[in-house]
Amino acid sequence: MKRSISLLATLALALSLIGVVHARQDDIDINRLTSSLDQLTNDPVLGGYAQAEQARARDAISQLAQAGSRERAHALYLAERRVDLARTSAQLQAAQVKLTQLDREHDQILLDNSRQEAARARRELDRQRLQYQLAQEEAARLQQQGQEYSQAADQARAEAERANKLAAAQSRVARAARREAALAAQAAKAMRAQIQDGGAEPAKDKPHKKPTRRDPGHR
Repeated sequence: MKRSISLLATLALALSLIGVVHARQDDIDINRLTSSLDQLTNDPVLGGYAQAEQARARDAISQLAQAGSRERAHALYLAERRVDLARTSAQLQAAQVKLTQLDREHDQILLDNSRQEAARARRELDRQRLQYQLAQEEAARLQQQGQEYSQAADQARAEAERANKLAAAQSRVARAARREAALAAQAAKAMRAQIQDGGAEPAKDKPHKKPTRRDPGHR
């Protein structure tokens, strides 16, 4: 009795430790994403941009915190992508503002007829335009990844449903085939028994025919 209680206590302790490990893992992911998003929000340059994307990222983190074990992987992926998209969108908007500012500075430099300042502004403008283009491409890539992931998840669910239906149909066919095989075996057995009985009875019950004496005058 004491040994059983000890085993149950050990099992309960192991299960609780497993739960603690999963909870810590969940806390690590949630804390990591929350910290990254807070860093973006508190950034003196980027914090004021992409407010909608930041709100969506916080919603995704909240959904991750409430997700079950089956939905966790998907929720974690979406939360990470939302945080990345919020940062990229903030950088993109900041680059747009900076680009506008540089355009104005460039116009002012042209008005001042300062060739050196104009050349330096053009180089900075090209760099900012490149950053803007890269930010746009990164945002498009993240959006495409999210769409592909959702499509792949829908396709996987559809394929699993088709596989279940196919397995059920195959099971029904197999059961029907087994029944038909059993009936065929019974019919074959009955036919063999009938053939054996039919071949033995004539040899056993056939009467012996007496020889007849032939009439000498009959031709």
